[in-house]
Amino acid sequence: MTAEARPWTAPLAQGPVAATVRLPGSKSMTARALVLSALADGPSRIQRPLRARDTTLMADGLRALGTAIDTSGPDAWAIEPRPLRGPATVDVGLAGTVMRFAPPVAALADGTVTFDGDPHARNRPLRPIVEALRSLGADIDASPSGGLPLVVRGTGALEGGTAVIDASGSSQFVSGLLLSAARCTKGLVLRHDGPPVPSAPHLRMTTHMLRAAGAVVDDSAPDVWTVEPGPLSGQSWQIEPDLSGAAPFFAAAVVTGGTVTLAGWPRDSWQPVGVLGGLLTELGADVSQGDDGLTVRGTGRLKGIDADLSEVSELTPVVAALAALAGSPSSLHGVAHIRGHETDRIAALARELDKVGAGVVEHPDGLDITPGPLRAATFETYADHRMAHAAAVIGLAVEGITLTDVACTSKTLPEFPELWAGLVTGG
Repeated sequence: MTAEARPWTAPLAQGPVAATVRLPGSKSMTARALVLSALADGPSRIQRPLRARDTTLMADGLRALGTAIDTSGPDAWAIEPRPLRGPATVDVGLAGTVMRFAPPVAALADGTVTFDGDPHARNRPLRPIVEALRSLGADIDASPSGGLPLVVRGTGALEGGTAVIDASGSSQFVSGLLLSAARCTKGLVLRHDGPPVPSAPHLRMTTHMLRAAGAVVDDSAPDVWTVEPGPLSGQSWQIEPDLSGAAPFFAAAVVTGGTVTLAGWPRDSWQPVGVLGGLLTELGADVSQGDDGLTVRGTGRLKGIDADLSEVSELTPVVAALAALAGSPSSLHGVAHIRGHETDRIAALARELDKVGAGVVEHPDGLDITPGPLRAATFETYADHRMAHAAAVIGLAVEGITLTDVACTSKTLPEFPELWAGLVTGG
């Protein structure tokens, strides 16, 4: 069930923010750790996981397939692999990770597994992973569009082998297949054929975590991934703070000329911290890594940028909000695939930024944004947590920005409204 809509007026900054923020773990890492733990030969622990709607749905889905998952601990979850079996029903909510990572697991199970989710989830692209699974021996029924609802009829094993996929719509198509590949009888040779795969850092996270679990992975050839069949070992997964979730907090430092430190940030990360740091620097911030974490300092100059965001498309809404507040025009491109995210993010951003007074030109793969005198408005969030983040960032500098629903931030950060208000007001 989706949360009841909660209208919310974004707080206006009264001066430079100054805060150290402690955020929950990465959604992407938590989701991958859950899947790899469910497929392992022994128990695992996930340290500092993200406890939010997407990751709870992933845990619930794996539980429905038979995995024992104890999420009662405040700082760690315990996973005990069990034989995967149906019948089962999996609610994917609006989570791309669940709808792309769990069906390959279900194809390894013995029994029938049904997948469905929120109404808009039926519009999110899924056909490439369905067709790839069929080519690998899975028995799947899908909607006429190739997406949800899905029915996977598992026999307790999946042959695997070679598959060709167009993953230009989402890197999750590749990650979902790779995460389960070692458990296939023949492993997997997966080849991408199409326009570039977006969000490449997420693919590197997948292969890093597979190797950490003991899988033999070869990704040396461009657009080809080979995973050999074999066991996966239980792990103690250390989940990093969520970089995408940190973006609006860092943006607050840029907008207000303040300082925000993300505590607990590791010096060696599996997330694309270098790309985010480069973007924030171009926009006019100083970014530094210290023993206390990752720090962003606003310089009082917010500059427009020309940026290819294909590797960090999750950041597009927050970067677009910063562009609307900048002192010169921006061009954001390389993100055609985010039209298939929680909402069509390009179209949604064009509508809402125009509503608050920015000049916006929508392109198939991005936006041109010209700052203008911004005004109070009701900002539609489209049940999309990243749209809510964008509205909150604009609300730092523009009084009267009201979000139609801030409850959608529970998808990845239930504490967002309280954390944000504390950051802005110093409370």
